Amino acid sequence: QVELVESGGGYVQPGGSLVLSCIASGRTFRDDAMGWFRQAPEKEREFVALISADSETTFYADSVKGRFTLSRDNDLNTLYLRMNSLAPEDTAVYYCAQYPGDVHAMLVATAYDGINNWGRGTLVTVSS
Repeated sequence: QVELVESGGGYVQPGGSLVLSCIASGRTFRDDAMGWFRQAPEKEREFVALISADSETTFYADSVKGRFTLSRDNDLNTLYLRMNSLAPEDTAVYYCAQYPGDVHAMLVATAYDGINNWGRGTLVTVSS
């Protein structure tokens, strides 16, 4: 099992930016699809963005397209999420997830709760 540890959350004003990081232990990081999800208060966890093992393919939720950028450094076993133009509706706990397969399969897995490896999350609060 790959252990995932998120960091970078915090408090930011509307319009601000944050960069989240997720460090993964284990030797399979460079072979796995990865992603970020979030859960706002009193809401279900939702997909934010996914990235393939080779970084060539990314998927973004419509709500974050053009504002968030997902990237990874396989040499550092680290996944990043750069978040710009943050709004109060982006307030949530953000979770890193790992999927031992293709990113297209990971996208399908999000629809039926088929992702089994999660970090503990990092809280992002956007408020004036």
